[in-house]
Amino acid sequence: MNVIVGKNLTIGYGKKTIVDNQSLTIAAGQITGLIGPNGSGKSTLLKALCGINPLKNGTVLINQQPLTAMANKQRAKTIAYLAQTPVVPGDLTVLNLVKMGRYAFYRGLMNRDEQGKAEVQQAMVAAKVDHLANRRIDSLSGGQRQRAFIAMTLAHNSPIIMLDEPTTYLDLTHQLGILNLLKELNLTQQKTVVIVLHDLNQAAQYCDQLICMQHGTIMKTGTPKEVLTAPLLANIFQVKADITYHSEQQYPQLQDYETLVQS
Repeated sequence: MNVIVGKNLTIGYGKKTIVDNQSLTIAAGQITGLIGPNGSGKSTLLKALCGINPLKNGTVLINQQPLTAMANKQRAKTIAYLAQTPVVPGDLTVLNLVKMGRYAFYRGLMNRDEQGKAEVQQAMVAAKVDHLANRRIDSLSGGQRQRAFIAMTLAHNSPIIMLDEPTTYLDLTHQLGILNLLKELNLTQQKTVVIVLHDLNQAAQYCDQLICMQHGTIMKTGTPKEVLTAPLLANIFQVKADITYHSEQQYPQLQDYETLVQS
C-alpha cells in the first residue's frame, strides 16, 4: 500500500507560493529522502505532508484517508514529526522531553500511562540517551540534544516518522549514529521514514527512494541510482562529480566535487 500520496499540492505562505501543483507517492516501509538546493521547497513540502503547513490546493492522503479528515490525536498517533530546530525550555529534563512524545496517547494522568512508560524507556534506549534521563536539555552537547529529540519522536511509536534535516549541526560521528538508528528502525520495525537531507552521499546510502526538488518543483523521483546522475547533478546542484557505486549495495557515491558556477 502507498502510505502517503500527495495530489496536486500547492503550498505557500500568504500570497507567496513555494510548491506549485506537485504530486508524489511515498511507499510504506521505505526511507524516502527529500533532496535539493537551499530554497527548493523540501521543508515546506515535508511540513505539508504531516499537516503543519496548510495547503492552498490539493490533497494529502495517509493510507487512503485525507489528512484533513484526521483528528489531531489520530494524526499525532500516525505521524511523528521532528523539526529542524525544535525549541523547548532548557530546564526540561531528557525524561520529561521524551514523555512529551506520548501526549497523543494520554487519557488522564501521565503517571497512569503504563504502556507509555515502557515506550518512553524503549525510545531512550534506542536513541542511546537513557543514561541522560535526569539531565537538563540545556546541559547537553549538540549530539546528545539531537538524540534526545529523536527519542521524543520515537516515543510516539508512530508508523510514519518525518524529520527535517536531523543531522544539521552534528559532527560526522553523530550524523551517522542518527542515520543508522533510523535505518535500524526502518528494517526492524518497518517504520516509514521521510527525511530532508543535504548530504547527497548520505541520502544515497540510507534512502530507498529520493525526491529531488528545485524551485518548488519535483524534478526527479526514484532510487538513488536513478536520481543521482551526472546530468541531474549539473542541472540541479550545478556541480560535477565522479560517480562510483558501492561494491555490494550498488548505491551511488559522489567524489571529487567541482562547482560549475562561475565565481
